[in-house]
Amino acid sequence: MTQAEKHPVQYLSNYRPYPFAVEETRLTFVLNPDDTEVRAELALSPVDQNADLVLDGGKGLRLIALGIDGQEPDPAHVSRDDERLTIAAAALPDGPFTLATTVRIDPSANTAFEGLYLSGGMFCTQCEAEGFRHITFYPDRPDVMAPFRVRIHSDLPVLLSNGNPVETRQGFAEWHDPWPKPAYLFALVAGDLRAISDAFQTASGRDVALNVWVRPGDETRAGFAMESLIKSMKWDEQVYGREYDLDVFNIVAVDDFNMGAMENKGLNIFNSKLVLASPETATDLDYERIEAVIAHEYFHNWTGNRITCRDWFQLCLKEGLTVFRDQQFTSDMRSAPVKRIADVQTLRARQFREDQGPLAHPVRPDHYEEINNFYTATVYEKGAEVIGMLKRLVGDEGYARALDLYFDRHDGDAATIEDWLKVFEDATGRDLTQFKRWYTDAGTPHLTMTEEWDGKGGLVLHFEQQTPPTPGQDHKPPRVIPIATGLIGPNGDEVAATRVLEMTEARQSFSFDGLGARPVVSVLRGFSAPVVLHRQIDDATRAFLLAHDTDPFSRWEAGRELALSALTALAQGQDAGDDFIGSVARLAAEDATDPAFRALCLNLPGEEEIATRLSSLGHVPDPDAIHAARDGLATRLAQANHELLDRLYQDMAVDGPYSPDAQPAAKRSLRIAALGLLNRIDGGDRAEVLFGTAGNMTERMAALACLIRRGRGQAALDAMLDEFGDNRLVMDKWFSVQVMAAPSDDAAAIAERLSQRQDFDWKNPNRFRALLGGLAANHAGFHHAGGAGYAFTADWLMRVDAVNPQIAARMSTAFETWPRYDENRQQLVREQLQRVAGLTDISRNLREMVSRMLEAK
Repeated sequence: MTQAEKHPVQYLSNYRPYPFAVEETRLTFVLNPDDTEVRAELALSPVDQNADLVLDGGKGLRLIALGIDGQEPDPAHVSRDDERLTIAAAALPDGPFTLATTVRIDPSANTAFEGLYLSGGMFCTQCEAEGFRHITFYPDRPDVMAPFRVRIHSDLPVLLSNGNPVETRQGFAEWHDPWPKPAYLFALVAGDLRAISDAFQTASGRDVALNVWVRPGDETRAGFAMESLIKSMKWDEQVYGREYDLDVFNIVAVDDFNMGAMENKGLNIFNSKLVLASPETATDLDYERIEAVIAHEYFHNWTGNRITCRDWFQLCLKEGLTVFRDQQFTSDMRSAPVKRIADVQTLRARQFREDQGPLAHPVRPDHYEEINNFYTATVYEKGAEVIGMLKRLVGDEGYARALDLYFDRHDGDAATIEDWLKVFEDATGRDLTQFKRWYTDAGTPHLTMTEEWDGKGGLVLHFEQQTPPTPGQDHKPPRVIPIATGLIGPNGDEVAATRVLEMTEARQSFSFDGLGARPVVSVLRGFSAPVVLHRQIDDATRAFLLAHDTDPFSRWEAGRELALSALTALAQGQDAGDDFIGSVARLAAEDATDPAFRALCLNLPGEEEIATRLSSLGHVPDPDAIHAARDGLATRLAQANHELLDRLYQDMAVDGPYSPDAQPAAKRSLRIAALGLLNRIDGGDRAEVLFGTAGNMTERMAALACLIRRGRGQAALDAMLDEFGDNRLVMDKWFSVQVMAAPSDDAAAIAERLSQRQDFDWKNPNRFRALLGGLAANHAGFHHAGGAGYAFTADWLMRVDAVNPQIAARMSTAFETWPRYDENRQQLVREQLQRVAGLTDISRNLREMVSRMLEAK
């Protein structure tokens, strides 16, 4: 039997309800590192009297006992393979019954970190998407929901599970979660932990105990996580009217974790990098991410837990909505324009790249082989963009009515995208049949705009939309595209406020009348739809929009387009860049403008973004030429504006104790942007001084990257190693920055050298991602014409796949854009992908990803 036959493709069209209801789940754990006993008692009621009882359960489960209402079933009616346990209908009672199983598992051998495993002597779980089946036999699917009662036996001092504590004593704890939940939301943690504790009173007056659990010694770095949790709880009450519904909310920081965090009901488990922070060890970006992810997982309590997804094809239902909610939260906590720009940058860097390659898929896929491979930017980030478009189309009031109806109608449900859209139709009266294509059709629409001015005050905007073919979807009918548009007069004043043009046809025109002079069109304001915009516009008009546009996103976008116009020309050997240099300098000098916004405008597009733009224009990207073009433009920008940049560097210094709040973080971001440019002309002198004097990790890491780029980083690297060699999160940064900032000729060799270090704990997902992700982020280094970056990555993917298939599959996306490069690089990548695909024991996770990439060309 081949692997493809053994693991068939799953199709949305094949969904069938589970033929049994689970009325209650009782679990008893006797924890032992290499021999844990799990007893499960399931109160079951048949929905289909003729159905066999099929329970998911991997081959790592050693079945010790099996009983139905206390009796062992006839062995002839019981069968088992590597993935499930089946009890024939003939052995089942006609009415409700209790199924009891006892299994033994080996957490210490679980290097995949899926199910129950050990992390530094601490027991913890990760069950999304299909990890619970590695703990016990169960219908491991999101539409099977039940209240859980969990008993834990262990000598470890802290024993946690979902819900409210029932009893806690030495060696024992019992927890009860009264809210029905699917198995993927189950959680257990047991270890030697310390709690940072606080309390929250809900709007209705209920008291909730809050705890952030960390390893001994990490207590001083958990305070910001607690602050973020309390902010999140208040915000969700104020903005969405959602209260927390248990007596306790626990967060646990775990070192070995494949994901960022997990929203298990009442017991959120977090990657420690998204909990632990202090000024000496965490950057401003770390703080902002902690705040956002704490909020994201808390918001899941309603959008994911109380209302979950019917099947894994509906993953975007909970993730897209919750990402949108955490984006709203961060916008309220910090700068809304800067947050919007940052979200679009992430979308373009990750999701547009996904849409343009062999891994493209709809926001709601209609088939998959391995669900873990669909925790993607398309599901999360594009899923959030779809929510934003929906809100823009129905308005704030319509959105609020629809969400209230959604919570009222589907509380306790396992819902679908159809349920979600029906709520909006019922609340607003809109027909969303066409809008649904955003969920079902893959690919990024390309929107072309032309202008027609009649010379008498009338302007007509003509739009055409077209979505390129993607794997399995050649033809894409038109979608609903909200196009937020404003008009700016020749003197820089806005002559027409933002108007949302609702495009529904393949070609459509919109008119503006009564204009005194031909305006400049500001289009796709706020990035009102996730599309690629094509318009005939010169650099002078872009510079005008950068100077005068009243929409912050569109203003930034004009500067970005100026930069990309110059960089694509430079990468092809043409002269360009003067318009950009002058325009962005004038903006950077605007003292009244948000420093974070100015920093975003000063930071040039990355090399991957330039390659994407060249590819979209029909050119074959040359990584070396792109690197030279970007390096050259940045140096010219610094030379032409060194006095301004030096003033900004001095003026943006923040006095007093470190604060991660938006205002001081914004000043540091502009100071660091100025430093990065000055570093190109001062030989690294400022960076060396800053590294030695900075009182926070934000500036120290920025200075370190600058020193590495100037070839002066070794002393600073040694100093960081001496100071933070025992700090796992700082050392992740230490590994990553060396390959990210390395010269392209040396990047793969430096990665190879670092991988030989004793402290390169490659089985730890954070450390592995730091090194391999750092190399992938060095565009010219990873794509070096000799192919060393490709070979290094492939070697490690094969090694890691044997112990952690999820991480191997996710890191394989470094190769996803390979078809756009020259034939030599294509051949080098093809050889490495074929080598990976040829692994005898390749996992289903990695095999699916590699085969999809190989099919691209």
